[in-house]
Formats: sequence, C-alpha cells, structure tokens
Amino acid sequence: MAKRFYKTVLVQKSESGYGVNLDDRILKTPGKQSLVFSHKAHAELVAEEWRAQGIEILPQTMPCTRLVNVACELTPTQRPTLIDEFVSYMANDLLCFRSPAPKDLTAQQGKSWQPVLDWAADKYGLVLKTTKRLTPPKQPRTSLQAARKIAAGLDDKNLTLLLHFTASFGSALLGLAVMEGHIDAATGFGLSQLEENYQNQRWGTDAQAKERTEAILAELCAINLLRDDLRE
Repeated sequence: MAKRFYKTVLVQKSESGYGVNLDDRILKTPGKQSLVFSHKAHAELVAEEWRAQGIEILPQTMPCTRLVNVACELTPTQRPTLIDEFVSYMANDLLCFRSPAPKDLTAQQGKSWQPVLDWAADKYGLVLKTTKRLTPPKQPRTSLQAARKIAAGLDDKNLTLLLHFTASFGSALLGLAVMEGHIDAATGFGLSQLEENYQNQRWGTDAQAKERTEAILAELCAINLLRDDLRE
C-alpha cells in the first residue's frame, strides 16, 4: 500500500486535452502512460479521487482511476476479445431468461425487462428471443452483428465502460441501455438483481451480501459519470 506522495491535485488543460497534476507531475498509469481526458469533467472525477486520499493511497476507493487505467493500458490490445465478449453476453443475455416459476416472479421479469428488450429492438435492431428454459435460444444473426457493430464503434474508454457494465449486470442489453443514457446505472443494477431481490424479500437479506451489493452499486454509479452519452 503506497503512501501519499503529493499535496495538491489540479486539473490542467494542454493541447492534447485535460490532465491531472499531482503537485507538478502529470498523473500516469501504472505503465507510465500519461492520462489525458477529452472532457474536463472526467478529469475532475479522477482528480477528486486523488484529493480524497489520506495518508495512504487506497486503489479500491478510486473506481474512475482504475477504469481509465484499464482503458489506457489494456483495452487497446484487447479490443477484439472485448467485442467478442460483448456479443457473447448478447447471445446469452440475462433479460432473455425468464423463470418458469413462481408465476409472480415470471410476471415481474416480463414487466421489468421487456421494455428494455423493446427499446433495444427499436433503437438498434437488436431483436432477441426469450425463453423459460435453461438452454439459451438461438438469437438472430442480424442482432448479434448489430451488437458487434455497436461495440466496435466505441473508443477505448467507452468500450471498457460498456464491458464493465455488461459484466456487472450479466446483461449486454442493460450495459448498452446505461451507456446510451436510456436508464441510469442504479436502475440497470436493480434490473439485474431482480431475482435476487425477489428472494431477499421472501427469505431475508444477508448482511455481508447486502454490503457487497451496496459497494458494487456505488462503484457503478461512480464510473457511470465517465461515460460519453452514445446519443451525442
């Protein structure tokens, strides 16, 4: 665990964008690449995480910094793998699997999830089949091709965000809906936890599980502020 080695944190503009300076040194990734942001607001998010550090630097409290480090260092060489992963999630999307029982859970899934499916079909042509079986339905090739095109069209930061949301939700559709600004990160997480919340209402909530869930939600809401609205 590293000790804090700086006193001041400032966002400064340069010809290439906005950087975060720790005293007189620009913030760099672990691999020594300078972090430069297109938007001042995004640089300020990272700067605030560094300002909030105490005597020791705690990486687990810096979700925005961690994500931009990944986007800068790892994503450029892993784009094909990440795009394939997004398409794979789409082919087995959480929102396509409905519980056969109990009936009230099935109804709740349909009421909560179908609007997202309808939105994706209307907005992107992502028409997906649903099922009550464990075996995933064979999804239309055109829909999976559309998913691939969406992911491939994103820059490294937004592709990293999309995959982080997708993996956290277990749903490419929810990840895309958050990136689009159709729903916020808290709503996306809530929809992804629908069955878990149903079980918790019936049997009670484990304190440790609740704490983990709250930590995940807080991180998702934090990094959501780094996204560029796909509607722009």
